[in-house]
Amino acid sequence: MLRWWPAAALALLIVAPYSALPLPGLLDGPVGSPGSLQLLATCLLFGALATGYDLLLGRTGLLSFGHALYFAAGSYATNMFLLEAGLPFALSAVLGLCFGIALAVVLGSVSLRVTGIGFSMVTLAFAQAGSLLVARDPGGITGGEEGRAAPADLLPSALVGIEHTANLYWVSLAYLVLTLGVVHWAVRSPTGRVWEGIKENERRVEVLGLRPYGFKLTAFVLAGALAALGGLVHLLLTGGSTPQTTTSDFTLSLLVMVVLGGSGTRWGPMAGGILYTWADHRLGDLAGSGAVADLPAVLRVPLSQPLFLLGVVFVAVVHLLPGGLARLPSRLSSRPAPPRGTTKENRRP
Repeated sequence: MLRWWPAAALALLIVAPYSALPLPGLLDGPVGSPGSLQLLATCLLFGALATGYDLLLGRTGLLSFGHALYFAAGSYATNMFLLEAGLPFALSAVLGLCFGIALAVVLGSVSLRVTGIGFSMVTLAFAQAGSLLVARDPGGITGGEEGRAAPADLLPSALVGIEHTANLYWVSLAYLVLTLGVVHWAVRSPTGRVWEGIKENERRVEVLGLRPYGFKLTAFVLAGALAALGGLVHLLLTGGSTPQTTTSDFTLSLLVMVVLGGSGTRWGPMAGGILYTWADHRLGDLAGSGAVADLPAVLRVPLSQPLFLLGVVFVAVVHLLPGGLARLPSRLSSRPAPPRGTTKENRRP
């Protein structure tokens, strides 16, 4: 029966917008309320994004600090085609996705010429360049620090407005299911087995007559394509493009999500992304609540910082659950049984 839990969980997620079940402490209102669905949609989006990022970190052993660049490329490029060219949303979305994929191909081809920490630094340099480009707002196409709102009249009417929050939620759920399916298929393919070999020992893969560069570029482009598609979903959820998605801090958040959930596992990155996003929103509300404001200064100052609370949660999980949340079931099942009590019959003289 446990093998069918993903299908049961998917069924529950599909019907969630029709539920009026309250979850005090977890959500501000009933599950099917617009505010709760917006939060759940955001959690699903970042769960999928972390799953795609784990193709690099957990499956191929590539630590990229520039993954946010492709997420932002999908959002900003689509928005640019809508605003500047006046194209329909469907065509703009396709062109925005193609732009993100092309950017991943070009930058991946350059970044993968080096390995190890050199690769990480090159991706970080590209990410910083992209962030500066967005902040400088060349030609007024990015909106600078304010970002740029998407034109509501050019977006699908079924995805605009608070009354259509359920549709946006289903879009995020579809993106999560697609990402999980693509990643699972890719990992189980012959290429995925080569990725595993590259992660364990790249030199052995070369000795076998294979060129790791091409396989690593495939993983890089596939992860970039999934990130660009996530940028499109984020554009619909937020109604615009924001410069925060271009920073290296955004990629560091993805790294924390993957480590929190369990790098290299099937469900871990998704769980880490969902938990991190939920905690980011809920702990922010807790930090600004009256209960924290009434505490003494020695407690109020750190507890009023959401990043401090997130850091404490992250350190606790990493320390108490090595390997992330995905290892929790195996750790519970392997816990040794308590010793039996000693009786007079089995005592030795």
